Amino acid sequence: MRISSMFKKDRPLYSFELFPPKPNSPIKTIYETLEAIADLNPAYISVTYGAGGNPADNSTFDIACLLQEKYHITPLPHITCITSSKDEINNRLAKYQDAGIENIFALRGDENPHIAAKDDFRYASELITYIKGRFNFDITGACYPEGHIASPSLEQDIQYLKRKVDAGASHLISQLFFSNEHFFDFVERCRAVGIHLPIEAGIMPVVNVKQIQKMVTLCGASLPRKLTRMMQKYEDNPAALRDAGIAYATDQIVELLAAGVDGIHLYTMNNPYVARRITENIAGIIK
Repeated sequence: MRISSMFKKDRPLYSFELFPPKPNSPIKTIYETLEAIADLNPAYISVTYGAGGNPADNSTFDIACLLQEKYHITPLPHITCITSSKDEINNRLAKYQDAGIENIFALRGDENPHIAAKDDFRYASELITYIKGRFNFDITGACYPEGHIASPSLEQDIQYLKRKVDAGASHLISQLFFSNEHFFDFVERCRAVGIHLPIEAGIMPVVNVKQIQKMVTLCGASLPRKLTRMMQKYEDNPAALRDAGIAYATDQIVELLAAGVDGIHLYTMNNPYVARRITENIAGIIK
């Protein structure tokens, strides 16, 4: 099913993100995760690209096919382009097309010091244009409520986002953020420049301090004082931090839903317990 057709005016979308296991982790871990969250009925599940962005890794494709064939959940596989040639992109997309997968998350991808960048694509907007001209996928784009870390300003970043939309993206998923005011302001700015696609809010529960600190360094998201106090208070108590992080994420989601957000995209971090707790917390208001 095409994700763009899932959005309804009176019902926000609720979706998950998973990532393939790292090279030194057994593949069965992802199967166990899928078994544990399949009954939570997300509208779709996005699957990040490879393990560490490794283009030789087929696990994204395998997981996407498993979601579709065994669990009957719409998959949204990520495709990154900065380290890929046009031939590699063609081959990857042809496999997804042959497998009957209808949705692609088109991304530039992070620079990887171990994988050389190639010259065919510089930006996600170029990848979207390329896909639209050759394949029939529903294309999702990424957006950044506080601006991409490489952009000179939020205003400039929204202009770059407009290029993705004009190139053919049909819906957007935001990078993680921890202050809803950043998201509300961002959506308002997007609407003001003519971006009227559905924008899902990307929510990442804080359950591991080092993990969040790394993510914030990579994406540039800010940490509100309320959240930093929570992290400092419970960083040496994993169970307390997990429950506090679930509560913080739940509060974010409830406020977003009350404000009429188009959807919630939960970064599950492959943690079934966290995904289930949050889903149960909002079950009565997400319907």
